[in-house]
Amino acid sequence: MQRKKTGILSGILLFAVMAAYGQSGWEKTKEELIVDHAPFQQCHASTIVEYQKGKLMAAWFGGSHEGGKDVVIWASVLGKNGWSAPQTVADGIVNDTLRYPCWNPVLFMDKAQVLHLFYKVGPNPREWWGMTKISADGGTTWSATERLPDGILGPIKNKPVQLADGSILAPSSTESSRGWRAHLEHSADGGRSWQFIPIDTAGSYDVIQPSILQYADGRMQVLCRSKQGHVMQAWSDDKGLHWGQLSATTLLNPNSGTDAVTLRDGWQLIVYNPDIPGKQWYNGRAKLNVAVSKDGNTWNDVAILENGTREEYSYPAVIQTRDGKIHITYTYDRKNIKHVVLEHN
Repeated sequence: MQRKKTGILSGILLFAVMAAYGQSGWEKTKEELIVDHAPFQQCHASTIVEYQKGKLMAAWFGGSHEGGKDVVIWASVLGKNGWSAPQTVADGIVNDTLRYPCWNPVLFMDKAQVLHLFYKVGPNPREWWGMTKISADGGTTWSATERLPDGILGPIKNKPVQLADGSILAPSSTESSRGWRAHLEHSADGGRSWQFIPIDTAGSYDVIQPSILQYADGRMQVLCRSKQGHVMQAWSDDKGLHWGQLSATTLLNPNSGTDAVTLRDGWQLIVYNPDIPGKQWYNGRAKLNVAVSKDGNTWNDVAILENGTREEYSYPAVIQTRDGKIHITYTYDRKNIKHVVLEHN
């Protein structure tokens, strides 16, 4: 009988701990703008990576305006004296007379300590193509740029994950007149070749820009931007090789990018705009929240990053560094990239 009471008490304690983790104890310990003197008029779509222990790099696209031919990929590293002045790390120059804008960089450090930069080049998101380059010295020098194979775009906005067997899953998507579709791209050889993995091709939802989450029982979940007013999800039971149907989560989505990460303690965390589409596209991007979940179904907001009215705070990127801290970057009203650090007490 005593054992039964102990089990009940343990269950109550566990529930209390979960409730506390999912509702309070999160603190914003740092927030800063990355760029002091912007060498561009507008910027968007940041990405962040811990390329060495305690060393961070961020990248984004910037130029005169989104889609302008002068838009290139910029990068900055965080040092003892703050973020370095941004440097161009990729452009869309084809030859002396032909140039295209760059889009949506994604930084990813694999288990072999190779730093990957993925990005897109092309006139628009319906016609762009995937590009990549790598660095073996933490971004000090980069390889020549390579174009990804036809039909492969690379991670479209959010970071890949690397599985226990070494294979890489890149979350990707396409935009066309036939609709928006999310998919994954799988590489078993460190990114030299890729396999296309569809997600719910028969579904009616318009979804792009997935994030990948992993669970202790082996399941995987993608969370996607959508045109349907909610973050959409799909699940896999075989390490991401096959996926079930898309369905709506409880998280609102004003047709704006999100990013999510599996924390080392097994919890899931997402950064998202907690709104639905308004009369103006930016109405849904003025507020930016952080939510956590233990099971991927019940989500609780734990932090408010921005609470604006007409500004744009959007396209977050999120990672957990080796010291356990949560680092988030996002578009700061198209004028800068903001960096925020969260810690759980």
